[in-house]
This record gives sequence, structure tokens and C-alpha cells, in this order.
Amino acid sequence: MRLRRLRLPGAGRKVPLPARRWGTALLPWGTIAPSSRSRATQPLPLAAANLGMEFKGGIPVSEPSSPGLSERDLARLDSLLCNLPQQLQPPDICALDGYLCGVLLQPRPVPPALWLPWVSDVEGRPAAPGTELQELHGLVLRRHAELERAIAQRDWFDPWVYQLDDATDPSECMLPWVAGFAAAMETFPGLMNMSDPELVEPLALLFMHFAAEDLEDADALLAVIETLDPPSDLAEAVQDTVRALMLIADVSRPRAVPPRAGRAASGARRPGSRHTRR
Repeated sequence: MRLRRLRLPGAGRKVPLPARRWGTALLPWGTIAPSSRSRATQPLPLAAANLGMEFKGGIPVSEPSSPGLSERDLARLDSLLCNLPQQLQPPDICALDGYLCGVLLQPRPVPPALWLPWVSDVEGRPAAPGTELQELHGLVLRRHAELERAIAQRDWFDPWVYQLDDATDPSECMLPWVAGFAAAMETFPGLMNMSDPELVEPLALLFMHFAAEDLEDADALLAVIETLDPPSDLAEAVQDTVRALMLIADVSRPRAVPPRAGRAASGARRPGSRHTRR
């Protein structure tokens, strides 16, 4: 399957953070003013310095040990993305979250040095020398670690999906997140190169938010999408998204359990299938 070239949300423009994130209240945009100090003269921010990470050449080489991002951290992350140098085209918060999930679901772990460049530019172009990225990378790695824990344990998490004021279709709200996930599939094709038929339905639950003409060489996927009822609201779309990610993880990142326990756990914990059209 191939996707037509998509312009990711946030690329090349400044997108204000909505006042509320799906499922969680968010600080109103603008309540946290960016620091007036020059980034070039700032010391390593506490948000990165206190993560327990090791940096080498400006790239984190160890996972953070701190908890997930707070609402204040999320607002700070959005501010850092929006204030990157103009020559860079960062994704928005939603696309970034989908991208991280796509990275984490690859059958082989992707080192941070390979996926972090996309965080500051959708083409993966390097930042100019002297650009301060450690705080940005620190916050993103904290979210990466939070998602890693949830996926590894098959636990629920809140995707960074926003309710748009003028959106009448849940797919409009889901599209930025799914576009980020698709960008990870294009950059790191390991998952999409797997031929396991168990991947078709969960991928259909994600890619159903694209227009059919944006999916190329995807006849099998489109056939499954045609059988799916669209989500009735954003809550159902978010639930389907998390469930699809866990089903994908069952294939690309199977849990290491004894065979007998594995069979029992699979039957008890595997989410039910989406309702299909009759």
C-alpha cells in the first residue's frame, strides 16, 4: 500500500493549540508565554536536564525515566514546535503523536537518532548549527516513553486528538493524527512490509479517515474499509484508534508469554471487532 504525498498538518505554518485536548482539559493557548531569553544563551532546560537521559552530539541516547507529559508540558512542547526557525517545517502536536505511535509499532526498534530529525522537520532536514533542540527532544522522548509503556502493557492511553470547532465529521479531527502515523509508515516501512492478514483490519480502522483516492495500491485495505461503519462521534473514533494500535502491536510486537498463558490471555484481552455494515 502507498499513500499519495500528503502535506502534514502544521508543516510550514503556525497552528495555535486548541483550548481543549480530547479527554483532558488543556491550559488555554497563550497562558504560558515563551521565554524572552535567547535560546542560544539558555542553559539546558529543566524539562530535559531532569529526565535522567544521556545526550551525545545533541541526540538523546537513553530513554527518559520521568512520567508522562502534563498539560503545562504539552503547551510548552507546542510552543517549542511553533517557534522553531522558519526554514524548518515541524508537524503539529496531533501529527507528532501519530508519528510516535507509528515509530513504536515497527517490528524492529527504531533508534532515536533515526526518528528524532522528523520531530523538527517533516522532511527530516537537520536544524542549523546552534539551534536549541534538547528541550524539545526531551519532551518528545517523554511522550515516546509514555506511549512505549502503554503499548508494551496493552494499556489505554489518550491520543493527542483535538475536537475542532467547525468539524462535523470525526474523521476531520482524526486526520492530523493519522497523517502523522502514515508519515512514520512511509519513513520506516517495516510494519507495512509485513504480510500478516491480522494487520488489515486495524490498519483499516486507522486509514479509513483518509479519502479513498489518497490510498494507492491498497485494494485489500479499501475492501475492508468499505465494510466498516464510520464512527458515530469522536469518542468512538479515538477508542477505535487505540484499539487498532493494540491489535497492530499484537502482530508487530507480540508479548513474550508462555504458550499456554498466551492463548488464554489472547482470548481474554483481545478487543472485539468493529461493527461492520450488514
